Amino acid sequence: MLKALIFDMDGVLVDSMPFHAAAWKKAFLDMGMVIKDEDIYAIEGSNPRNGLPLLIRKARKEPEAFDFETITAIYRQEFNRIFKLKAFDGMKECLELLKSRFLLSVVSGSDRFIVNGIIDHLFPEIFDTVVTGDDVLNSKPDPDPFLKAVELLNVGKKECIVIENAVLGVEAAKKADIYCIGIPTYVKPSELDRADLVVGDHQKLMEHLLSLEPLFSPEFSLRRR
Repeated sequence: MLKALIFDMDGVLVDSMPFHAAAWKKAFLDMGMVIKDEDIYAIEGSNPRNGLPLLIRKARKEPEAFDFETITAIYRQEFNRIFKLKAFDGMKECLELLKSRFLLSVVSGSDRFIVNGIIDHLFPEIFDTVVTGDDVLNSKPDPDPFLKAVELLNVGKKECIVIENAVLGVEAAKKADIYCIGIPTYVKPSELDRADLVVGDHQKLMEHLLSLEPLFSPEFSLRRR
């Protein structure tokens, strides 16, 4: 009963998390705080509204003492300065094949400006829906981002698969009661043990996705014409 595939962006489609981490560290340093890479990877998938308080507390400061908009603006400027746009090898070609068989969605905790810029540049006209960190109040590990994608795709939860590389993303997918494939891009495979299936690398992920059988329907066929 498979109709749709829902992809996280950072670490699944695009090798971008090291740049996000460097940009957040620069923003925090400018505000007089120090955070570590592992602190940032631990909250990968959350949006700034939910993730910043966690990072500020990791820096042993009180979130109420800082302006989130200022920190986010510094982060965004630094990210745009250092980011080198790179999709994982073979992912664009894989998505182009999958597009003829499934509905495709992106669900990312990054802000709308960054997500749409990356998707428009690397994967134009591939995805049916895009949900960003600005589109939901509660970010991953809450299920809301994935439930929003299911609603926009107009499918059932049991008709979807989520592809995630982050611990919080896997948790969110399972809270949403959606089958989840984990890919340990930046973390140990054991950290994604809540996923229904963990694949070793992107090559194995693409092979698995291309082996999936879709459920065709008259409505789906008409929409693809």
